[in-house]
Amino acid sequence: MTSSSFQNFALRIFLPAAFFLTLGPIVSPAAAAEPKSEPEVKRVLFLGDSITHSGQYVAMFETTMLLRSGHIDVDVFDLGLSSETVSGLSEEGHAGGKFPRPDLHERLDRVLSAVKPGLVVACYGMNDGIYHPFSEERFAAYRRGIEKLREKAEAAGALVIHVTPPVFDPEPIRERTLPAGEPAYPKPYVGYDEALTKYAEWLVSKREAGWKVLDVHTPMKARLEAGRAADPKFALSSDGVHPNLDGHWTIALAMLREDRVTDDILKRTSTSFESWKPTPKAAAIYALVHKRQQLRHDAWLSKTGHKRPGVKAGLPVEEAEAEAKQVNAEIEKLLKEDQ
Repeated sequence: MTSSSFQNFALRIFLPAAFFLTLGPIVSPAAAAEPKSEPEVKRVLFLGDSITHSGQYVAMFETTMLLRSGHIDVDVFDLGLSSETVSGLSEEGHAGGKFPRPDLHERLDRVLSAVKPGLVVACYGMNDGIYHPFSEERFAAYRRGIEKLREKAEAAGALVIHVTPPVFDPEPIRERTLPAGEPAYPKPYVGYDEALTKYAEWLVSKREAGWKVLDVHTPMKARLEAGRAADPKFALSSDGVHPNLDGHWTIALAMLREDRVTDDILKRTSTSFESWKPTPKAAAIYALVHKRQQLRHDAWLSKTGHKRPGVKAGLPVEEAEAEAKQVNAEIEKLLKEDQ
């Protein structure tokens, strides 16, 4: 059996070049010294806050992998949760005082046990500074939360890829932000991205310790600055936090570029979501992938449980998986068609 694009992607990130030339299916770092052992990654789990919850960048990422490989042999689960933090922090009066931010670690053990992923891709940080000026105390809580996530995932037998937090852009909501030096921040701090930049820099620095980190913050900031230089009204988000489709594509593109493989499907010079979908086939597969991811998202979140009110309840997992199987059959059919 040949490796899937997801497996090749992880191989390039996790293994030295010598192993990439000799290994087939993905292996863990511990098993890399024994090329004959070839346990495959069958499930990839994405974790994160509302940006991951909405799922567009995950669907764009998976769609590109599918178009490259031409078949499905890895199950992708997006179990991001709106409002969530990895730090366990929550600002006073969050959601109008209705509920505190959910903490990933309240549900992580259940999710890992139920999904049994071979690879975890985690994107946290946007909510972890709770939209206040940078604080060493909050930064320490973020680091502890990330380290705990990593430890638990690895203990469950999963490889871990960390993704830096996306950019916070105050321009679309400048009139609803607050300057530095305020006694409290019931509205976001205008310079909040300063905190996210520090979080991203810390994650990237962990590469020296062997962590696998995909930096989306830096290219997203560069895309925003370039777009705004050409058009002062350019934005990758309407509310400063949640990316639009071009924003999600910027995230997906930054992740895909780590693959370091040039092909015609991944248009590396394309910065817009629409230009990424050059054919009806690509657009149709993306729509089906996103549909299947949302179906599984709701079902598996309901199965594993969480403390975030207002999240749509999903189907029983058995029903959702039956529907997902039908969607996958449609995707496989499209993948076999000519462009």
